[in-house]
Amino acid sequence: MNNETYTLTSAQPLTEAFIYRTDERVHDLYGYHPGDEQDWASRLDKLAASANVRANATDVAEVLTAYQAGLKPSSETASNIAAIAEGAPVVIGGQQAGLWTGPLLVIHKAVSIIGAAKSASAQLGRKVVPVFWIAGEDHDWDEANHAYVLTAEQELRKLSLARPEGARTCVSRTTVAEEVWEQLLQELETALPYSEFKGPIVEELREMAQHSGSLSDMFAAILSRLFGREGLVLLDADDPALRRVEAPLFKRLIERNDELEQAYAAAADQVKALGYSLQADVVAGSANLFLFQTDKGDERTLLHKHGGTFQDRKQSISLTKDELLQLAETRPEQLSNNVLTRPIMQDYLFPVLAAVLGPGEIAYWALTGGAFRTLGMEMPIIVPRMSFTLIEGTVAKHMQKYELSFADVMEQFEDRKAEWLKQQDGLSIEGQFDSAKQAFIELYKPLLDLATSVAPSLAKLGDTNMQKIVEQIEYMGSKTVDTFNKQFEASIRQLDRIGLSIKPAGKPQERVLNMVIYWNRYGLNWLDKLLEAPYSRSGGHEIVYL
Repeated sequence: MNNETYTLTSAQPLTEAFIYRTDERVHDLYGYHPGDEQDWASRLDKLAASANVRANATDVAEVLTAYQAGLKPSSETASNIAAIAEGAPVVIGGQQAGLWTGPLLVIHKAVSIIGAAKSASAQLGRKVVPVFWIAGEDHDWDEANHAYVLTAEQELRKLSLARPEGARTCVSRTTVAEEVWEQLLQELETALPYSEFKGPIVEELREMAQHSGSLSDMFAAILSRLFGREGLVLLDADDPALRRVEAPLFKRLIERNDELEQAYAAAADQVKALGYSLQADVVAGSANLFLFQTDKGDERTLLHKHGGTFQDRKQSISLTKDELLQLAETRPEQLSNNVLTRPIMQDYLFPVLAAVLGPGEIAYWALTGGAFRTLGMEMPIIVPRMSFTLIEGTVAKHMQKYELSFADVMEQFEDRKAEWLKQQDGLSIEGQFDSAKQAFIELYKPLLDLATSVAPSLAKLGDTNMQKIVEQIEYMGSKTVDTFNKQFEASIRQLDRIGLSIKPAGKPQERVLNMVIYWNRYGLNWLDKLLEAPYSRSGGHEIVYL
């Protein structure tokens, strides 16, 4: 089968308005539009003219080279880092590190970054480098610590990693011990169905684990393995060496913090005035920076401004602006961006031609335009990531057998399943029991009226009695239907497999399932299919048949 497209709604009205241009007022929040070729050329020209506001490209490339050294970098990635050192523009996107890379949408984002870079290179006639920003500075452990796989019994199983004892620090600073990796690998090996690829994959992951002290390390190793041939350049936002390159911008973020706060607040007011809800908190007095408290095990704490100082909410720490500036200069690894300052930091490190974002990210980036301008910078082109649904051959055959379209599965699967089962009921079991129930009620009501006329106090007893008999008829009908349906257990399993594969837990596949399911069954052929799927700068959803 060929690929198909499908419109997957994002539940983000602002994002939808931006992508599909249904509200021209939104344009001012973003500036560029990914669907306009001229915008790509204009952005490239602006980057060339604004090199003075960014970090030294050679310094950034040295950090990238050192980081990649532990990942067995491909020649393609090494070549792309060399291009960055020469000032090549980049397409960037990122995600928090998840177990075995987390849900499929992470893979989709990497594929989208690569696709956007290739598309821009072809249009502009020069190398554009794909860069993946591993958000290792984030500390949402519960979001990162798990992966969902499908077992041989076609059950959805959650593999998870408990947070180690210690401070609530970021993912990259949370140590995962060797024995914990081994336990997770054994659980994964047990859960995955047998295949010719299973043994080699588990051994590859085991070798990666030997060099992975954190979820971020393992995440990077897997992405390097999957996308090294595409030249994808990786970085960890919590890399201390990267922090040293970022120090000058941290100082500017501190020095002009009040102006930035006003810019974010003005953007928030604008978004709300247009009738859209905010997708990131814009809090009065927030510095939009985190501090790692070394005396508390590197606990990551959001800073707020109070009385001329920078404090945590509990006011257990208090730093003057000069003290915070000194920290930025001497120990920048103690500082960390939040969602509103991270876009600016990315643009400082790289000549960002475009940023590939998910629906929620696009919505909250609308708050950053004024902040960019405050620092003499400009928001890059915002490119929505592609999304995909992988459909295995067996699942596709089952869909044909039961005459289910992709839209049927996504929008009305349970109804279609129930409808199919009802069509198999040549005895009209439900109908016959419903008729019997109605006949009983009609026969009983005159008796109830008679009893009430004899003694009004019998009305409640009679009504209760009737309801109990009705419930027994319904119960018998339900048991008869269930017994009848048992002869269709094989069909029900096939239908359930369709739902579990395409819309697990009632959600789009990309938000639940982990890529290792497909790696285990198809080797890397599944990834080739994604990389070969049609790419659109305006995003979209592709159905990919394996």
